[in-house]
Amino acid sequence: MRELLRRRLIAGMAMLATAWPLAAVAQGTPTGAPTTLRASMHSDLKVIDPIWVSAQIARTHGYLVYDTLFALDADLNPKPQMVDSYKVSDDGLTYTFVLRDGLQWHDGKPVQAADCVQSIKRWAERDGIGQRLMQNTKDIEVVDDKTFRLILKAPYGLVISSLAKPGSTAPFMMPKRIADTPGTQQIRDATGSGPFIFKADEWKPGEKVVYVRNPNYKPRAEPPSGLAGGKVAKVDRIEWLVLPDMQTAVSALQAGEIDLIEGIPPDLMPMLKGDKALVTERGRYPGQFTLRLNWLHPPFDNPKIREAVGYAVTQQPFLDAQVGNPDLAKPCKTYFICGTRLATDAGMEGRLDGNVAKAREMLKEAGYDGTPIVVLHPTDLAFLANLAPVAKAQLERAGFKVDMQTTDWQTAVARTNKRDPLANGGWSVFLTSWGALDSNDPVISQNLNASCEKATPGWPCDKKIEELRDQFAAATDPEQQKKIAAEIQVRAATLGTHYPLGEWYGMSVRRSNVKGLMPPMTAAIFWNVEKTGK
Repeated sequence: MRELLRRRLIAGMAMLATAWPLAAVAQGTPTGAPTTLRASMHSDLKVIDPIWVSAQIARTHGYLVYDTLFALDADLNPKPQMVDSYKVSDDGLTYTFVLRDGLQWHDGKPVQAADCVQSIKRWAERDGIGQRLMQNTKDIEVVDDKTFRLILKAPYGLVISSLAKPGSTAPFMMPKRIADTPGTQQIRDATGSGPFIFKADEWKPGEKVVYVRNPNYKPRAEPPSGLAGGKVAKVDRIEWLVLPDMQTAVSALQAGEIDLIEGIPPDLMPMLKGDKALVTERGRYPGQFTLRLNWLHPPFDNPKIREAVGYAVTQQPFLDAQVGNPDLAKPCKTYFICGTRLATDAGMEGRLDGNVAKAREMLKEAGYDGTPIVVLHPTDLAFLANLAPVAKAQLERAGFKVDMQTTDWQTAVARTNKRDPLANGGWSVFLTSWGALDSNDPVISQNLNASCEKATPGWPCDKKIEELRDQFAAATDPEQQKKIAAEIQVRAATLGTHYPLGEWYGMSVRRSNVKGLMPPMTAAIFWNVEKTGK
């Protein structure tokens, strides 16, 4: 294996009202020998449309090749990114945005306001916050090549934070010719305006993904902070290499054949102990393991059967099986991340405690007839692979008949977008992890989008939850927001939109000669990373 990897590597080498003053220039052509950063990511990239799918690997890809109008800094404050300046009318109804100078698509054409307007519209087809923004929008119109206006129906305080949204489906800007693609269809052209260019001609799913620096990208003048500030591509080439297993990746890292591993399982951490050439870092925010239910098909079209799941499962076995390190994982029942301002135990009494007797009683009352449930089991993601077997055991103990179907991660993600019945490749239960910034309030949370066919796969459909989310978005008093969030959690836990399975922190590891790597927020950040020596 080591020799095969060596040959592949050698072959690869051969191949908020106003913005800060804009003083940066295009990245240009670097001097010195070309540098290549090689990474083992948590998943292979098989879908290049970060709007069509919410998988983290697609989002990380998105932040490399696209840019956003606004972005969150390290303190979670929205800052202008592609926008140079903006103003809000006195009545709070009209937002006027001016793009900064020098923005170009990778094909050399200038970024124009019409591109951004259509990109916002396409994003809003797929994203819950985008949908809510459009519900409150009367019109969005082009003023000139660099200027567009968003006109609201009534004052809405989440305009900028919506456009700065970092998690799940981020509002990446695309050329209009691409953004004209309906949100229900995948794009096949990854032309963006970001600091790196996707090399479609070198993309080999199952083997590697390649990006090269964009010499025409003009970074902002501010220092980098979170997902905001100056994005400077300091390496010439990035390769995501798909390795057979995590132990192979660790061996390659120790040998200097790759430069970083995005996420390493806790059980492999002892292999790194004492190696001074390596640096390990814990993620900035926790992830939240979740169990997602499909409302469309039996038996989970029955709310009482969905609710029984909330009593059947208990968190600690998931954490033990998947993380196994109490320093990196903890039970947490709130939908909104423990320790955050909206964290609450409302509605969770008796739930997520493995109350088998209660679950069996509810199944009997609901008339559950033994209809099998399909639990998807992606096995190629080390940080998720052990969740489905635990779910299978817990659900079977409560009386469910479980069909656990093994697949790879990208196939599982694509499959969850299908609304087909179980007999035609559908699904019942999907286990995954969401970042803290994807879950810490009810408007941001895709899992709490209950807008029926417009909701995230699972397609919860509940008018009351949507009304409460509207009330949360309109509320300005923090205490009122907390009250509404608690009401949403009670209703979501009762109806079974999804169930949290505990929180965990990821660990990354890099070689010590890799500098400038910032803690990930919702995606690994590759700009401002440099590689020195060996």
